[in-house]
Amino acid sequence: MSLLEYSLRMEAFQLQQVDKHNELHLQAWLNNAAGATKEQGKKHVPVFKSYKDFFDYEKELKEVTKARNSTKIKIDQKTRRLARLASAVNSN
Repeated sequence: MSLLEYSLRMEAFQLQQVDKHNELHLQAWLNNAAGATKEQGKKHVPVFKSYKDFFDYEKELKEVTKARNSTKIKIDQKTRRLARLASAVNSN
């Protein structure tokens, strides 16, 4: 392994660690938000009455699939021809 490759791998590892730390901090933040209460009269009641109030899973799925379905890829004849040529070359 060359010195350049080693340094790139180390940088990639460090970036992965930053992403992990970000996920951990996000989890802590969400745990705090999920346990949040508000004062109602003399009692403290949860801000979120159900999990769906906190995170609407079905809504998030619909948003993702809607975005995927709305971005249709337009392929012109030249691109199709090049794809067929690449497929033919790679199959041999």
